[in-house]
Amino acid sequence: MRKNESAEEKAKKRKFGPKMQASLLLVFCVVIVAFIILIGRLFWLNAKDGERYKKSVLSQQSYTHSVIPYKRGEILDTNGTVLAKSVKVYNLILDPVSMLTEKKGEQAYVEPTIRELKNVFNVDEDKIRKLLEEKPNSRYYVYQKGYSYDEMKQFQDIMDKNDYIKGVWFEDDYVRTYPYNSLASKTLGFTFKGNVGNSGIEGYYNDELNGTNGATYGYYNSDNDVEDTVKQPANGYNVVSTLDINIQKIVQDHIDKFNKEIGSKNASVIVMDPNSGEVLSMAESVQYDLNNPTDLSPLYTEAEVKKMSDKETLNARNLMWRNSTISDNFEPGSTIKALTVAAALDEGVIKSTDYFDCNGWERIGGAKGRIIKCAKREGHGHISLEEVLAYSCNDAIMQISTKMGAALFTKYQTDFSLGKQSGIDLSGESIGQVYTQENMGPTELATSSFGQSMAVPMIQVISAFSSVINGGYYYTPHVVKQVTTEDGAVVRNVKSEYTRQVVSEETSKLVRNYMRQTVVKGTAKSADVEGYEVAGKTGTAEKIPRKNGKYVVSFMGYAPASDPKVVVYVTIDEPQGEGNAARSALACELASDIMKDIFPYLNIYPTVEVKPSNDANKDKTQSTAAPSATPKATKNPVKNNATDDYNGSDYDYSVLPE
Repeated sequence: MRKNESAEEKAKKRKFGPKMQASLLLVFCVVIVAFIILIGRLFWLNAKDGERYKKSVLSQQSYTHSVIPYKRGEILDTNGTVLAKSVKVYNLILDPVSMLTEKKGEQAYVEPTIRELKNVFNVDEDKIRKLLEEKPNSRYYVYQKGYSYDEMKQFQDIMDKNDYIKGVWFEDDYVRTYPYNSLASKTLGFTFKGNVGNSGIEGYYNDELNGTNGATYGYYNSDNDVEDTVKQPANGYNVVSTLDINIQKIVQDHIDKFNKEIGSKNASVIVMDPNSGEVLSMAESVQYDLNNPTDLSPLYTEAEVKKMSDKETLNARNLMWRNSTISDNFEPGSTIKALTVAAALDEGVIKSTDYFDCNGWERIGGAKGRIIKCAKREGHGHISLEEVLAYSCNDAIMQISTKMGAALFTKYQTDFSLGKQSGIDLSGESIGQVYTQENMGPTELATSSFGQSMAVPMIQVISAFSSVINGGYYYTPHVVKQVTTEDGAVVRNVKSEYTRQVVSEETSKLVRNYMRQTVVKGTAKSADVEGYEVAGKTGTAEKIPRKNGKYVVSFMGYAPASDPKVVVYVTIDEPQGEGNAARSALACELASDIMKDIFPYLNIYPTVEVKPSNDANKDKTQSTAAPSATPKATKNPVKNNATDDYNGSDYDYSVLPE
């Protein structure tokens, strides 16, 4: 030890003495132990959750995320014929990053890629160059949608042979198509962009038809290689409708023929199974192309469309898409008489043996009340209940409704679901407008009894009428019977829903017999089909404002009369041609033409023996069914009740001044 150490050196030795060295050693040991614990913890975490953390980190390196679209379910007719389907197409996707990748210091891929895109798809070259300039870092750009498989395959083959084509790939997609174009367009509806159903079955069953998209996720793994994870899409369910496309075509062809030969503002037809509420066909004059639903050419000329504002164009399209059979209210006229008679019979207000005196008019509301005329101005005389329906006598029907009273009449009006939605599985059904007990005066009761002063859609009338002829049972009308998977497994049955019994089976049988006589000798003779037992009821309703010469004529027909299998409802709004305005025979003839074609298809066989006759005013057929339960009139017989002239109209409404 040096003898001459400075005081400063002696002080340093004292500061780093044995005690301090021991403290330093302790700190060092603690740090070593902490490192050992940390390393152990890392090993433990890696063994336990290493894969999860690895995927979490790698997921941050995702290079792409693309949607795999689901396939919207098909809509089928009752026999399995496809009415709407989604066809696979391919979207052209551009990847500017890959296209702009340099090879040996040059952008070697841009020109060959653009050249082949132009050759195969006739792309806009300037548009692609602008995309590369403005979005050089983009990995996903949808250039064009809807290419066919052949077009896609042609370009794929070129890419496989040419390594200098980069940054192009194809994404699966679907486009909605309708094989029958405009047929049943109002019932089927269509889809907007994004598989959003608009009206019809497409709209009402949108959730069932739609599925869930899948996706493809790409990321870099630990070796910096690309790995893909695919989540498969869940396709939508198929919807099996009650429509029969063959019946639909028959109906539409006859409507088109009628409008070509005679013409109308609109002719509409519903064909239904009265024993289940299943709608077999819905059709009307104006249809639209489901594959091009915004095209207004069915209603307007090209010049007229060009003059429309955006609001006018939208309104015109909504009018074109509108299903008049469920959305448009109209006064049904004398078809309602069958319901009035059925209700009165069921309540015992009248009996099947009753007779009525018709002098051609009825004064409603007391001595100073209003006079409402009958269809036959000179009166029907003394007639049976059967003849009340057969000859469509307003006078007798008003007498019956007066006996019923407003309370009972409106009760049955509700039971028949008139003035409230029928519950059909289509959106846009009108509620209708009817008088309630509180606001139904004597005049409203009288006119409502023969189907005027009320306004309801066709679907309500045919559903109510079906309950009268099927034994008295009201079924909710529907256009779909099943929801199934792609493989045909049933997900859900849409059962025919019997809601209530409106009238008794005995009453139903009586009214069926009466309406057979309406076709045999009454206002609906022209609706008969040779060899078949057709029954039904005509209707002629004067439109508001009254006395403007405009009418809706209709016929509700069914067969066989004694055991109905199908009911056909025809309405013609404002028939064209001189003398046709109020001719319910026009609706009868259209219905007859339709029934003549659909009966054999539905396996409804002839039940009537045909007997030739030269007398046009005599019955051409003799029914093999049991005779009517109501006796024929014997007092004051009315002549010429079934002449061709009278057969042409059952004019329902005429109020004389006091």
